[in-house]
Amino acid sequence: MGFILWLIIGGLAGWIAGNIMRGGGFGILGNIAVGIVGALIGGFLFSLLGLSSSGFIGSLVTATIGAVVLLWGVGKLRKS
Repeated sequence: MGFILWLIIGGLAGWIAGNIMRGGGFGILGNIAVGIVGALIGGFLFSLLGLSSSGFIGSLVTATIGAVVLLWGVGKLRKS
């Protein structure tokens, strides 16, 4: 059950970040990929700040923040 929940959180986080940063999602697989990488980035950033999150909502917030940072960084790289 943990793996399925991991995919659901990744998909939701990717979709939310896509809507925040560019007005739309990336499709199911793209949303999951962006959300999972975003979760890694968000977890790293939260640990640098001394923050932690738990539960479904905390994981979703962490993954979404990380995904937004990821999309922002990719956007900056594409412009240069």
